[in-house]
Amino acid sequence: MNPVRVLVVDDQEVFRRVMSAVVQQTDGFVLAGSAASGEESIVTAGILRPDLVLMDVNLPGIDGMEATRRLLAGTTAAVVLLSTYDEDDWDGQAQECGAVAYVGKSAFGPAKLRAVWAMTGS
Repeated sequence: MNPVRVLVVDDQEVFRRVMSAVVQQTDGFVLAGSAASGEESIVTAGILRPDLVLMDVNLPGIDGMEATRRLLAGTTAAVVLLSTYDEDDWDGQAQECGAVAYVGKSAFGPAKLRAVWAMTGS
């Protein structure tokens, strides 16, 4: 079975590093690349063709929700939104833009990564 290729999108380098480390430490997942803005995520996803995109909600330029809409118009990747907000506040909004889930950054780890990938049905 091929590993799940993950693109990490966050404008803050520290969070990109943390999310990238989680991906690299989780069996069955591999870091395909990273991006620092919504616009960059769309271009990068088009080039790298990841299976899963971990997308920060608050990004410079177009935000994570709009970037998700645009990304999903041109790729088959599953998108998970992440931010510091409570999950209860964002679950419905994540689905509105086509994301499979919303995860609070404080709850993100290997178990949550495997769980959201399982939600994609892939």
